[in-house]
This record gives sequence, structure tokens and C-alpha cells, in this order.
Amino acid sequence: MTPIVTAQESEIPSVDWLGAPLDCTCCTVRATESDPPVRCEAGHACVQDRYARRIDRFFRWNPQQGNAWLAHPYFEVRAIACRHADVFRLQPLVEDEDETVRLSVALRLPLAQAARMSKDPHREVRIRVAMRLDGSALMAMRDDPDYYVRKLVARNAPAALLPRLMQDPDAEVRIEVARRLQMPELLALRDDPEVAVRREVVRRLPLALLASMAGDPAWEVRCELLERADALLVARLAREDGEPEVRTMAARRLQELAATAAASRGPGHG
Repeated sequence: MTPIVTAQESEIPSVDWLGAPLDCTCCTVRATESDPPVRCEAGHACVQDRYARRIDRFFRWNPQQGNAWLAHPYFEVRAIACRHADVFRLQPLVEDEDETVRLSVALRLPLAQAARMSKDPHREVRIRVAMRLDGSALMAMRDDPDYYVRKLVARNAPAALLPRLMQDPDAEVRIEVARRLQMPELLALRDDPEVAVRREVVRRLPLALLASMAGDPAWEVRCELLERADALLVARLAREDGEPEVRTMAARRLQELAATAAASRGPGHG
């Protein structure tokens, strides 16, 4: 079958990682005997090429070659070879000089070994590690300097350990905590300095406690409250709230609640 090469890809020159033109007649890969035989295609699937897609195709055609290229000087070759190499061969690459290689390693190592990469200097590597870990190994990353890593910790950590993240300096992390935190710990976030966090609290508070946030200083929080509050609380906000937009939304919500109540009673119950 003739390989399908896009017009854009066909314009990319076939050069090696140092920029020298490739010559298939001098290729040591083709000359090497292996079982199964190595399959490649100039300008489309070539481990000597600088273009990552061609390297990737080479390894997809020849996954058995992964182990042989883990020490190649070009980081793209090492990174892609990692996807196909035997897992027990990847340990030396945990501290590879290039983060792209370490990313590939972090995605394939067994969890116990991947946890060793939780202090990697590159955030993308630590993010991949956090996406895989759980339990105490994941909670060990709760003080990571990158907010998104900590956000992943808050999203996936055991629920019982979430209170440890309630004081995180980043609102995005605290929002994740609010989405999962159980009562009574959730109550502590009612006074969070960030409006978005308090809105999330309103979405999850027991109905009986919603009135405790009716005096929230942010009109956005009070509007959020209207979506879940009972008719008595909504009527109170319609009368007393200091923000015209909240009073308008409360009046509209009262009409919706009245219409729902009338429909539930059915015809003949005025």
C-alpha cells in the first residue's frame, strides 16, 4: 500500500536531527538484520528523520525497535522510543535532560516508580504524574508550586484528606475542594475570599443552610442561591436584597416556583 503523505508534510525536507540530508543507501537501520525485518519509508516513516511524525510512524511500524533507541542523542527519538520500549528499560530516563522524554517515561512507569518524578523540575511532567497517582502518593504533591498540579490533587485526592487543601492560595484549587468537600467541613468555605468559591459552596450546601449565605456581600453568590432556595427565602430576597438585579431575579424565581407548585397540584386546585 502506498503511504499517504499530506501536501504539508511532503514539503518538509528529509534531514537528520543535525540537519544533514538523509541518504537511504547509507542507512545502518536498513542494513541491520532483525526479526521481524525493519520496515521504513523515506519521507514518511524514518527513525533517522528530524520530523517527529516520521519518527513516530517508524516506531508504530516497528515497535520491537523501542529498546534500541533509548540512548539516541535526539530527544524526539528517545521520547517516542519510550512509548514502545520495555518498561524496565525506562528507569535510566527518569532524569533525562529533556522534559519531553521524561513526559513519556512518567506516562509508562509503574505508579510506585512514577511517584519518584513528583518533584520533576518541569510542570508538565509533574502534571502527568499527578494525573496517575492516587491516595497518599498524590497527597504528597499538595504543596506543589504549580496551581494546576494542586488542582489535580484536589480533584482526585481521597475525600477524607480534602480539608488539608482548604487554605490553598489559589482559588481554582479551592473551587475543586468545594466541589468535593463534605459537611461539616464545607461550611468553613462560606467565608472564602473568592466569589467563585462561595458560589460553589452555595451549589452544594444542604437546603436548610442556604439562608446562612443570603447576606453574602457578592450579588453573584446571592443570585446563585436563588437557584436552590425555597419560596420563603426567595421572597425575602425579592423584598429586602440591596441589589436591584438580585430582587428582579428573585421575583422571576418566585413566579417560576409558583408555576411549578400550581402544575404539581394539577387542574381544579386553585
